[in-house]
Amino acid sequence: MGALQNNDNNNLRKNQTITVGIEGYADGGAGVARVGGRVVFVHGALMGERCHALVLKAQRNIAFAKMTELLEPSAHRMTPDCPYFPRCGGCVLRHMDYAEEKMLKLQRVQDALQRIGGCKLQVETILGAESIFRYRNKSIWPVSPNGAVGFYRARTHEVVNTEHCQLVHPAAEAAADALRGWMARCGVPGYDETTGRGLVRHLLVRNNVRGDVLICVIANDDTLPFEAELVGALRGACPQTVGIVLNTNARDTNVVLGDTYRTLWGNDRIEDTLCGMTLRLSVPSFYQVNHAQCERLYEKAAEYAGLTGEETLLDLYCGTGTIGLSMAKHAKHVIGAEIVPEAVEDARENAVRNRIGNAEFICADASMAASRLAAEGLRPDVVTVDPPRKGLSESVIPIIAGMGPRRVVYVSCDPATLARDVKRFAENGYDAVRACAVDMFPRADHVETVVLLSKST
Repeated sequence: MGALQNNDNNNLRKNQTITVGIEGYADGGAGVARVGGRVVFVHGALMGERCHALVLKAQRNIAFAKMTELLEPSAHRMTPDCPYFPRCGGCVLRHMDYAEEKMLKLQRVQDALQRIGGCKLQVETILGAESIFRYRNKSIWPVSPNGAVGFYRARTHEVVNTEHCQLVHPAAEAAADALRGWMARCGVPGYDETTGRGLVRHLLVRNNVRGDVLICVIANDDTLPFEAELVGALRGACPQTVGIVLNTNARDTNVVLGDTYRTLWGNDRIEDTLCGMTLRLSVPSFYQVNHAQCERLYEKAAEYAGLTGEETLLDLYCGTGTIGLSMAKHAKHVIGAEIVPEAVEDARENAVRNRIGNAEFICADASMAASRLAAEGLRPDVVTVDPPRKGLSESVIPIIAGMGPRRVVYVSCDPATLARDVKRFAENGYDAVRACAVDMFPRADHVETVVLLSKST
């Protein structure tokens, strides 16, 4: 261990041990300290704490370290309640209480809007979850070459064989255990991403509020050995299973799902209820993973949309249509656009199932859909967007602005790309006027945000 150094030392170097006071948080929950004018990110430290930290990497303006000895603990520090923490990368905040976690996430959204977005808007609040356990309705388990089924170690693709997880539904754990057992008994290898060999890549499990389960095994081939035995093992472990699907992904990619599906048993979709609607979901369809918080998120989005029954609503990146359909009874007409064909099929069927006659859905990339609709003369009153983590395509924003909607409701899962897009909207005549954070992912680093953008006068 390197010699201890004082905080005014400007010559930080790898393997040096320093004494620091933690002043705030960075993305990922790392504590932030300052040493000699340099920002140091300290993994495992909480705001207000004083500790010794080992420098792992030192650059010109920043350094990365990990806490080695806690000198003055925060009142918000707690003993992690998971044996896999912090090895498993699924959670990063199990060493702090939930009050501190909510504060961290609210501050993260506020800082992003101000520093990246150049926006002085004050975030109204963060809607915390009533339950921080077993909230996920979809679990994706990577599989290692040696048959481990779990989650990736933080910042690696090493699979931690996670037999118990406090975030997932018990049925997902049972399915993962059944897959482990089947692979071991039948000698079925897991996929090795370094060589492209092996067979089983991932296990995906969806569950609904009733406890029904849809299981998808993602493999490197379009057939599996001992398929009947696999179906029997999964059904035996999860009696509430409604369908088992095989997805083929033979590409050299980090994308989980391939393009080909085959139903091994039962149904290839699962039903759920959300915001008073009955929804049908296929394996690839986007659907928020926290049911209770999703309803609160959509309620806030609807509040920001301010529909009166006379408006045309354009819902870009609509997935299975959940946002648009949840607002349809307050709109004159809803148009949704989504690039995933299966999701569009689900959205159309969900409209029929819920007797919603004023909604239509098109299968297209958001930019292409917006361009086409604008060329056709569509002038929506309100636009909602719920893009993936990378945010909006740069070309989409001027197209939306060119349509002249009075309001844009932006639902985001990444504060940084949200803030970037808020700045781009401002350059196109739309100002952020309201914002609210929603904790969709307790114990993990992610946070959802809803922002209302209004056309400048």
